[in-house]
Amino acid sequence: MNWVNGIQNALDYIENHITDKIDYSEIAEKAYCSAFYFQRIFNTLCGMTIGEYIRNRRLTLAGSELSSLKSKVIDVALKYGYESPESFTRAFTKFHGITPSEARRNGSGLKSFSRLSIKIIVKGGNTMNYRIVEKPAFKVIGKTETHSIDENQNKNTIPDFWDKAHRTGIIETLLKNASDKTYVFGICHGNTHTNKKTFDYSIAVECDENVTVPEGYTVNEIPARTWIVAECTGAMPEAIQKLWHEICTEFFPVSEYKPTYEMDIEAYSSGNMTSPDYRSQIWIPIEKN
Repeated sequence: MNWVNGIQNALDYIENHITDKIDYSEIAEKAYCSAFYFQRIFNTLCGMTIGEYIRNRRLTLAGSELSSLKSKVIDVALKYGYESPESFTRAFTKFHGITPSEARRNGSGLKSFSRLSIKIIVKGGNTMNYRIVEKPAFKVIGKTETHSIDENQNKNTIPDFWDKAHRTGIIETLLKNASDKTYVFGICHGNTHTNKKTFDYSIAVECDENVTVPEGYTVNEIPARTWIVAECTGAMPEAIQKLWHEICTEFFPVSEYKPTYEMDIEAYSSGNMTSPDYRSQIWIPIEKN
């Protein structure tokens, strides 16, 4: 199954189960990837989390039912997953700008959030600097933490991990043991097709086979794979976020490759990360469709 069809299957599943309690892992299964990677891809493609999308769709449909069918507020609240009329009223008012009771009376001023559909749109003017690399297995030494797949959490916990690595000398220790000091890696281990609610994230560097491992650090092998290696120039984090979007919207939809969903690596060079000339890379293991 290709990239576009998999994501569209997941979106169709959401719409067909919009009034059910939806497990993110069940959504991800329709796209043939883990819950972690589906959330990451969805956010990159759509600029919102899955939770935000589902909530906006439910509130749109709830507004339509209240205004056209004149359904009871409590019935609509329960139908769309709210445990009480009070919590539903807060969410509804924040989204629509009017209360459910006002929507039921006249329906004016309601907002609509339409369902998403994945389509390939051919655009010109963008050049993505990438190469396809066959790379043998290699060793990395690093520190690893476990993070929640919930993007509302990991968007804070991962930067905190990097901040701690700089403050406490982890980066310095890694570079002392590196066989190649060009890049420090941020490695997301994506749990492939599992339904785990967490994923491991490593800050690491490439190392030799006979490296002396300091206490608290681990050595892992990155398996031999075919990779897309995309180059990035610009200030962090905006530049690398933009590159992720280009990979997901301009490379995978039209290429003969798809990600393996095992992991991905962001490779950071030394230097001023706020500089417009700062250089970094994204590595994604791939396979033929």
